[in-house]
Amino acid sequence: MKFAHDFKETLRREDFPPHWIDLAIPYGQLKKVLKRVARELSDLGLDPTTLRQLLDPAADSPLAAKYRLNAAGNSKLLRPKLTVLVHMCDGNAVDASLTPASRALLGRIAALSSSGQERPDITALSDMVARTPSLKSSAESLAAAEVEPHATEDHSSTLPVGVCERLEVPLVFDGEFFDILQSDVNNLDALQAAEEKAMVTEIVALRRDVSHLTKPSRLSKSDLERWRAIFELYLDAQVFFSTHEQDHGSRDSRTAAKQLQWFQDEITKRNLVKAFKIPESREALVRFLRLNAVLLKNLQFQEINQVAIYKILKKFDKRTCLGVSKSFPVQVHSEKLLAGSVAKDVCAQMSTDLVSVVPQISDYLCPICFSIAYRPVRLACYHVFCIRCIVKIQRRNEKHCPLCRADTVMKASADNLDIQLEKYMRKYFPKESKEKQRANEIERGIEDYGPEYVHSECSIM
Repeated sequence: MKFAHDFKETLRREDFPPHWIDLAIPYGQLKKVLKRVARELSDLGLDPTTLRQLLDPAADSPLAAKYRLNAAGNSKLLRPKLTVLVHMCDGNAVDASLTPASRALLGRIAALSSSGQERPDITALSDMVARTPSLKSSAESLAAAEVEPHATEDHSSTLPVGVCERLEVPLVFDGEFFDILQSDVNNLDALQAAEEKAMVTEIVALRRDVSHLTKPSRLSKSDLERWRAIFELYLDAQVFFSTHEQDHGSRDSRTAAKQLQWFQDEITKRNLVKAFKIPESREALVRFLRLNAVLLKNLQFQEINQVAIYKILKKFDKRTCLGVSKSFPVQVHSEKLLAGSVAKDVCAQMSTDLVSVVPQISDYLCPICFSIAYRPVRLACYHVFCIRCIVKIQRRNEKHCPLCRADTVMKASADNLDIQLEKYMRKYFPKESKEKQRANEIERGIEDYGPEYVHSECSIM
């Protein structure tokens, strides 16, 4: 009762869109149907203790049961099926684990089947039902039960040698329960697919706008540096996914909300919004933050519905011992809700199509000196280093690439300078490229003139 109340309160408190709330898991309705499922099984004498014994029979047990959630034919709709394999002796069920009423009824069905009738009818069972009032509500269901002699089942090897009958009991209310649950999971999958499509569309539009706003300009009419700082902070925040060793993997909504707030606070603290040179950059940033807020809402909505499904399936198993909490998520083939793929897919799209628009300095560092690999030298093994580091390695007569150990260092020459990459670095990292050029000149001057060398900028008299 507590979770049902908390579930409703969370849906109301988190301010989800009305059409989202309409598609949330109907936890209260499922609880009511579950009560009818438990009552239906109880009327058959299949209380949780009995079902537990039947579903996990002992080696010498004369009776076993199997409960499956399989799709009906080519349809994707789940059709639950409870099958009981009965060891018969002189037309009677001989399992002591069943209640007397259930044992007598199973024996009567088997006797009618062995006399040549394909399935028992209501008339033939009327006397039995009259003597067993607790079974009245399930008489019609049992009348439709299919019995197949000598049927094989997973637990058949545990049954004693003799005649075995398979009794398939088409329960009514478990089918209703899973129809409701599967329908709602499918609706939530469709909702999340639509939301994901809308977010991807916004990512593509933002990519186009940010690409224009960060285009290098000779007139300094570009917000490249500001957007680079913003995206660098965003990557550091790792809002929805973490690559840290201690907490790697997907983040839950609570942690994601905390990281998103940190990201926004850092933007404010560094006055990045006020530093924008182009007014449209402010609007683009608002859209970017709104996109993350929508993704966070989707994650929150996904989580509470996942919990609702987990809770109701756990309650189903507790009331029936039919063990569906593990089989249902597998059989329902949920591609969004239960797989939890929305945040993962959208973040991947954001990283590929949006964040990558603004080149990050971390992708262009020399792996030896960890500064920008300006005057980049691309070895025959395709690894890139700055020219100063390659010169130093060659002076030490080291042949092997520091990364892959290929024999490529001493073979490098002026032909290995990557001119196109050098132009790209000067275009997108002008400040860092100038600093690296100056550092190279100072280091070369010290080598040529000694430690007293003082670097002076070029000046025209």
